Amino acid sequence: MNVSRIPLILLVVLGAVRIAAAGDSMGHSQQGSAFDTGLRQKPWRMEGIGKAHFPITTKVPEVQEWFDQGNALLHSFWYEEAERSFRWCLKLDPECAMAYWGLARTGLSWSSGLAEFPEIKRYKDFLKEAVRRKDSVTPRERMYIEAWDMAMRAEGPERLTVLNHKLQELVLKHPEDIEAKTLFALFSIGSGNALGTEMIVRDILREAPDHPGAHHTRIHNWDGVFAEQAIASCQAYARIAPGIGHSNHMPGHNYSKIGMWHEAALSMDAATRVELRYMNERLALPFETWNYAHNRNYLCYIQEQLGMVEAALQGAGDLLSAPIQPAQGEEPQYGTFEEGMTAQIRALIKFERWEDILKPGTIQWRERDDEKVRQAFAETLAYTGLGKTVDARARLAELKELVPAMMAKFVSTDNSSMRSDENPIAIELNIAEGLLCAAEGNLLDATRFLTQAAAIEKKNREAQMYPNDPPHTPWPANRLLGDVYLQAGEHRLAIQAYERALGDERNDAFSLSGLAQAHFKSGNREQATEYASRLAYVWSGCDAGLKWKTQVDALGLAITSPAAATPAAERPYTLEAQSKLGSLDWEPFPAPKLDCLDTDGKTVSLEDLRGKNIIIVFYLGEQCPHCVEQLVALNARESDWKAENAVVLAVSTNTPEENKASEKLKAISIRLLSDQEHNNARRFTSYDDFEEMELHSTILIDTKGRVHWKRTGGDPFTDMEFLLQSLKRMNGKPGTTQALK
Repeated sequence: MNVSRIPLILLVVLGAVRIAAAGDSMGHSQQGSAFDTGLRQKPWRMEGIGKAHFPITTKVPEVQEWFDQGNALLHSFWYEEAERSFRWCLKLDPECAMAYWGLARTGLSWSSGLAEFPEIKRYKDFLKEAVRRKDSVTPRERMYIEAWDMAMRAEGPERLTVLNHKLQELVLKHPEDIEAKTLFALFSIGSGNALGTEMIVRDILREAPDHPGAHHTRIHNWDGVFAEQAIASCQAYARIAPGIGHSNHMPGHNYSKIGMWHEAALSMDAATRVELRYMNERLALPFETWNYAHNRNYLCYIQEQLGMVEAALQGAGDLLSAPIQPAQGEEPQYGTFEEGMTAQIRALIKFERWEDILKPGTIQWRERDDEKVRQAFAETLAYTGLGKTVDARARLAELKELVPAMMAKFVSTDNSSMRSDENPIAIELNIAEGLLCAAEGNLLDATRFLTQAAAIEKKNREAQMYPNDPPHTPWPANRLLGDVYLQAGEHRLAIQAYERALGDERNDAFSLSGLAQAHFKSGNREQATEYASRLAYVWSGCDAGLKWKTQVDALGLAITSPAAATPAAERPYTLEAQSKLGSLDWEPFPAPKLDCLDTDGKTVSLEDLRGKNIIIVFYLGEQCPHCVEQLVALNARESDWKAENAVVLAVSTNTPEENKASEKLKAISIRLLSDQEHNNARRFTSYDDFEEMELHSTILIDTKGRVHWKRTGGDPFTDMEFLLQSLKRMNGKPGTTQALK
C-alpha cells in the first residue's frame, strides 16, 4: 500500500489523530496504517465479562465506561474486542492518552511476551501516541505509559524484566491500585516464583474477590506447575465472566492437568458454545476468533479422555470443514484446519481406527513435508495394528527417510539448542518402530524403542518442550510400553509402566484399564477392582463397545460404584449438559438481510437468489481504481462462477442511475446494486463506525443463504483462485481443501 505523509500542522487544523504514515487511499484509515486492521465496527455494552475499574483522565465521562470494558476484556485476553472498546474511547475523546495505552496493550501483552512479531509495529505506534500525550494524565497513569515505553525500548529478552521492575515501582507508589498489582502478578508468571505470584493474587482477592484478572492470573500461574493450587479460581473465573470464551476455557487447562476430565470437558464445552454464540451474533468466522480452534481441539482431546470418541471426531470434523484463511507467505500456517487435522489424527490413532486411517479420503493429507511425516507415522501404526507387518516395515522405511530433514528443520526454526535425539519427531519414530517390533514378536527391541521414546518424552516434559495444551500425540509413551508388557505377560513391568503413564496423564482411562487387567492377571483382585472402579468413573459416559472398558468388564470384578480419584468433586459431563448456552457444533451462520436496488430501481434480496451461491462484493464505487480492477477480474472469471452455480453482486453507494450510466463498469455483466445509506454495508460489517467510512468486503454465501467466508478491510480481495476453490469446497467437491492450502 502506498501512503503519503501529512504535515503535523494539518493534523492540528483538521483536529484528527494521525499515526506514522497516514493513508489517503479509499478504504484505508485516515488515522494511519495502525488503524487499518482490527474490528472497525462500534462496540456494544457487553454483559458477563467481569468488572475491573481503572480510573483514567478523559474529557468525556462516557469514555471511562468504555475503558473499563476494554480493561476487563484485556484481563481475559480478548484482545480484538478490547481494541474495539478502546477505539471507541478515541472516537469520543481523540486525545485520550490511556485509550492509546490500552490499544498498545492489546498487542504488547503477556501473551506475546513483549516479543517481536510481524504486526508489532501497529502496537508500538499506539504506544508512541500514548507517550506523546502522557503529560495530560495523572502521575499514576503516566507510570503505566512509561512502564511499557521503557520496556519496549529494551532489548527483546530484557523487556519483561524491565516491565516487571516498573510495575513493581508502580505497586509500591500506589499500593491501593488493584490494577497495578494484577498486572504485576500477571507479568511475573514464569519467573520461577509461582508462590510469590500467588501471594500477590491472594492480596488482590482479599480486596476484590471477583476480580477476573486475578483469577485468570492464578490459573496461568499454576498451569503446568501445581495445577491443584488454582482449583478455587477455576471454579470462580467462569462464574465471574461467563460471557467470555477464554474465561470458560482456561479452567479446563488446569482441570486436564490434574485428571478432572469431566470438569475439564464442561469448561471447554462451555467455552465452545459461548464462542460460537458470539461468532454467530457478530458475524465472525472461526479463523477470526483466536481462541476457537485451540479450544475446540482441546475439547476433542478431553472427550477422547472420557471415551467419547464420536463426539471428538465430530469436533475434529467441525474444524476441518470450517472456513479457511488464505495462506500468507511460503511457510505452512497453523490454523483452524490444522487444529482439526491434529484432533482427527490423534483420535483415530488413540482409538485404533486403523482401517479408517488407511482409507483414502478419511484424512485430507496435503503435499506438505510435516504432513508427509505424520501420514507415514499414522499409516505405519495402522498397518501394524492390522497385523500387516510387511506393509508396516515398508511404510516405516519411508518414514525414516522423511524424518532427518524434518528434524533439521525443526531444530533450526524452533529450538536451535535442541539435539536431534530430543526432537518430538524422535518420539514418534521410536514408538512406530517399537510397536512394529512388538507385533513381530521382538519384545526386546520393542521395549528398547518404547523406553527410548519415554525417555525423550520425559526430558521434553521436564524442559516444557512437550506440547500438551492439548498434546499432539495420542498417548504417553509409557502407556504403550505398558500395553506391550501386558500383552507379553510381564505384569509387574506393565504395572510400573502404566503408573508412570498416570504421572504424565492423571486418571488416563487407557492406563487405568491396563492397570486393572495387569493387577487382575497378577492375582491382585483388590487393586484390580480399585482401578476398574476409577475407570468406571472416568468413562461413565463413554461410547459403547470400547475394548479398553469391555476387557475390564469381562474380568467380572465386583464394582460397587465408580470411584473418583480427583482433588475436588466434579459434575458429570454430558453433551447436553450445557445446551442452554447454544450450539456446540459450528456451521455457517445465516447471512444478514440484503436490501439493495438494482440499476432499474428494483429491490434485490438474498431470498430472490435462494438456490444459488453468491459472491457479494462491497466496493467503494467506480472512483476507486482498485475496486474497478477487482470487479473486472471477477467478471473475467464469469464462466468459473457459473460452473459453481454462483452469481456475483457488487454493492456500493452509487445510485441506480449512476450504476446504469457507469462508463467504467458498463462492459461487465456483474449486477451492480445500490446501498446509498450504508444500511447493508453495516449489516455485513463492511462499514467503519469509528471513521464513518465504507470498507472493501468480499463474502461467499451458499445456496441456503449462509455465510461461508468473508474478508473485510482497506483493500479489495483479488485472489480469484482462492474464491473458486472456496466455492468448490462449499459445493462439497473433493480435493479442494488441498488446493486451498
